[in-house]
Amino acid sequence: MENITFFKMSGSGNDFIIIDNRNNVVEVKDLKSFITKVCARRMSVGADGFILIENDDSADFKWQFFNSDGSRAEMCGNGARCAARFAYMNKIAGPDMSFVTDAGIVHARVLDGRVKVNMMEPSVCKYDYQIQLKDGPITVSSLNTGVPHVVIIADDLENIDVVNIGREIRFHENYAPAGTNVNFISGIKDKTIYIRTYERGVEDETLACGTGSIASALVVAYKNKIESPVNVITRSKGVLAIHYKQDNGRFYDIYLEGDARVIYKGELGKDAWQY
Repeated sequence: MENITFFKMSGSGNDFIIIDNRNNVVEVKDLKSFITKVCARRMSVGADGFILIENDDSADFKWQFFNSDGSRAEMCGNGARCAARFAYMNKIAGPDMSFVTDAGIVHARVLDGRVKVNMMEPSVCKYDYQIQLKDGPITVSSLNTGVPHVVIIADDLENIDVVNIGREIRFHENYAPAGTNVNFISGIKDKTIYIRTYERGVEDETLACGTGSIASALVVAYKNKIESPVNVITRSKGVLAIHYKQDNGRFYDIYLEGDARVIYKGELGKDAWQY
């Protein structure tokens, strides 16, 4: 393989390496190893996720989305916004587009530096139940917004042990074998919540998570009967707007709106993954 052109993009602090792979420029025997290498911070480019943009006959394009550990993920809201802006900037699609993900077809609209993405309806919704942790029971809610999420309302968001509690829940037997992402939120005020997220596949706290922000917004909307939209302030201080309609506990017409910033464009040489 010769040098590979890529974009480094960020959605509310969630960062991604994005490559136009419509002509199969990424030709490696071990794709998982390639991804983990180039996503390694300090050793290579570094990113939370890795996105390949590819051809598809049923939409403007399709993506392959991977976490930084090389595992494939069904969906990523912040990544979807970045992929949409990438496609628009590179003339792969117009400002209104659709693309195929493992969670289904996603529709997006590019609005200058912000992108609004139509997300799938949540499934497997459970509210206010207890699971047992090593330090005792904890009350959680859970739903799948493209990928599985647990949502916990925290009394002290700043001082909660996101990594250790998040990792224990992520690997909890209740969510085996796939595991879950874990979100800690503060109570809603003026239709706004604050969030911290432990992400499956990254295996650490990240600065933002789009599908986690949706899950958290819908939990507080359900519990507090709040009308759309709910604003979610991420760890990066970026603001994600969650738009939705609801009817007797069912949420639909869900949109995730937020920034999709181009950090830089560059080329991956062999030293980026051969070490």
